[in-house]
Amino acid sequence: MLLRPATAGDAEVLAAVHLASRKGATPPMPPSVHPDEDVLPWVTAWLAEDDGEAWVAETDGEPVGYARFTASWLDQLYVVPAHAGRGVGGLLLDLVKSLRPGGFALWVFESNEPARRFYRRHGLIELETTDGSANEERAPDVRMAWPGRDPMAYLRAEVDETDDELAVLLARRSALTGAIQRFKAVPGHAGRDPDREAEIVARMARHAPGLGEDGLRRIMHEVIGASLDALE
Repeated sequence: MLLRPATAGDAEVLAAVHLASRKGATPPMPPSVHPDEDVLPWVTAWLAEDDGEAWVAETDGEPVGYARFTASWLDQLYVVPAHAGRGVGGLLLDLVKSLRPGGFALWVFESNEPARRFYRRHGLIELETTDGSANEERAPDVRMAWPGRDPMAYLRAEVDETDDELAVLLARRSALTGAIQRFKAVPGHAGRDPDREAEIVARMARHAPGLGEDGLRRIMHEVIGASLDALE
């Protein structure tokens, strides 16, 4: 097995690998929303970009897989069906790990359980599940990560980034709570509406089922209370 950097001249073979692998994985992978003829121009474009790199796996001179990745994301890892289960994907993934020792993340479709098992077997962890509204296929997906050689540092950086985003959202929500008080007959703590708060919790639970309504009820009770306290 030979692993080598991809070049602009590999566009056609990488497009062929991509098409064969993607079709061979459907289902459980959702079908592509793009026609086959769009794949070669797409591959040609990202091979010319400077923000990432691609490597090809060859057996007896035949390209059988490839990986494309940036500084912090594994964007693509595909192996032709005839060579699936022969260690090609594992070799490519190990290569990415060696070149990105600080860790990296990727997206995989929630329905693609074979791929999720493969990544879990190679040390990746699942960090987030979405409803798929942000991807082209509109299919639920999972963000997975290899936390690098220092997992605690990688995951704490993820926590810090999330906390920063959460702080901005909490400030926005607090400001909205303050604005609403101007239009309530009874503002402040005395005017809290249990039915409205229950409605909020039920809606949030649909987006974060892992926390459950009881957990979210406690969280939102404190969030709303702290927002009202800030107005006094």
